[in-house]
Amino acid sequence: MANRLVINSTSQETRVALMENDMVTELYIERKKDLGFVGNIYKGVVVRVLPGMQAAFVDIGLDKAAFLYVDDVFEARGRLEHYLQAIEEYSDATGFLDMADEIPVISEARESAKINELLVEGQEVIVQVAKDPLGTKGARITTHLSLPGRHLVLMPTVDHVGVSRRIEDEKERKRLKDMLESMKPQGIGAIVRTAAEKVSRTKIKADMDFLLKLWKEILKRSKRASAPTMLYSDLNLALRSVRDLFTAEVSEIWVDSSSEYSAMMEFISQFMPRQSRGLKQYKGDEPIFDYFGVEVEISRALNRRVWLRSGGYIVIDQAEALTAIDVNTGRFVGKRSLEDTILKTNLEAVKEIVFQLRLRNIGGIIIIDFIDMDRETNRQKVFSALAEALNRDRAKTNILKISELGLVEMTRKRVRESLGRTLCSPCPYCEGKGFVKDPITVCYEIFREIKREANNFPGVDLLVKAHPDVADLLCDQESPGITELEKSYGKRVAVEHHPEFHLEQFEVIGS
Repeated sequence: MANRLVINSTSQETRVALMENDMVTELYIERKKDLGFVGNIYKGVVVRVLPGMQAAFVDIGLDKAAFLYVDDVFEARGRLEHYLQAIEEYSDATGFLDMADEIPVISEARESAKINELLVEGQEVIVQVAKDPLGTKGARITTHLSLPGRHLVLMPTVDHVGVSRRIEDEKERKRLKDMLESMKPQGIGAIVRTAAEKVSRTKIKADMDFLLKLWKEILKRSKRASAPTMLYSDLNLALRSVRDLFTAEVSEIWVDSSSEYSAMMEFISQFMPRQSRGLKQYKGDEPIFDYFGVEVEISRALNRRVWLRSGGYIVIDQAEALTAIDVNTGRFVGKRSLEDTILKTNLEAVKEIVFQLRLRNIGGIIIIDFIDMDRETNRQKVFSALAEALNRDRAKTNILKISELGLVEMTRKRVRESLGRTLCSPCPYCEGKGFVKDPITVCYEIFREIKREANNFPGVDLLVKAHPDVADLLCDQESPGITELEKSYGKRVAVEHHPEFHLEQFEVIGS
């Protein structure tokens, strides 16, 4: 079956689902009120240097100061003019989280370097956000900047040439590396992305020219602007999805917004015209995520317990520092021996665990408690199955062998908040011991429910019954969404407070 991207875009949020064999494997959400910062470039001010931690805090204009570790500091004294001159000479002579998995970690030798030797309080620095603020932590930033294009990632502070590890053909890797070496300016680095495989020199050269011009504009802006200020913002989620996820493995993109469809078509026509046929606008009456079965998977991904087809199940508990996953046989009793039943349950659990890690975007330290297996050969089978299943995961992972207790310790790179923490907030009914959907999430579910029910009540206005917290949002902060729906369906939408309702409970009826 074909892989596809399904994009649901409204005035409030954009949701992107990557579907492989009709199953949702990755989900990305970007809310207009809470846009992410990864990839943005800022001119910041060092507000505190901590020699004991070999790190510094930098004010880049966000609510919390960003964190800059010593290995992410690039000595840029006198380099801005050098880069500007190199780019201008290049231009005159010739006529720019999940990308993270394609860029190697590059750090200069810092054995003798100290953070207080590289930075002082009050110093202005150009930095890029590598990780969004998570919980109580501020953003993680770096001075090793990277500008992603369709085929390349420009790395203006590191003289390095690399090729995505996903391109496995050695002959093709050499062609791309030689090509990049011959066209890049001296002192500036670049990485060839997976999408560049078998792409002509002309297209890669156009990508390089675009990124170099973009870098030149960022430098010019930095000279004029006062810190703290943003110098560059990455593309929105819909266009990033086209740029980063619309590869040869993805045959089509479905989007339900006409404005996003136009923007995406323009982007595709410019950077990948041969793939323009793969972009399709969804015009059905049923919400796009309902039609493709994504909404059901989102609800399933918020459950603590996930059932396996055999009757076994896994339990996922996400704590502050780690995630624990427990495997149980449940209703599955097997047909042969106990060891055989346990092996089959563990192997089935492996696929579901990797699927849930990707869908929920769980990162950090992960402990998997498989059912105890007596035979070493069976433990090896489960471990090999886990390693193989993780090969399709774009996030960087590291796993240790199964212990005698049946535990697997692993890490998964965390760049953004998990799905549960994006869609949910601490439950007011159980003092933070569990989670419920936050009021904004319920508001957006109500909007989608109105779209489903609007045609079922011809000539009749609609009434929304909801918990007071949700109703207040609908009448105040989210009222533009109600107005938009009233215009779309030509009927009035009234909202009623119902204190007896659970926070997630609501009704949409004819009035």
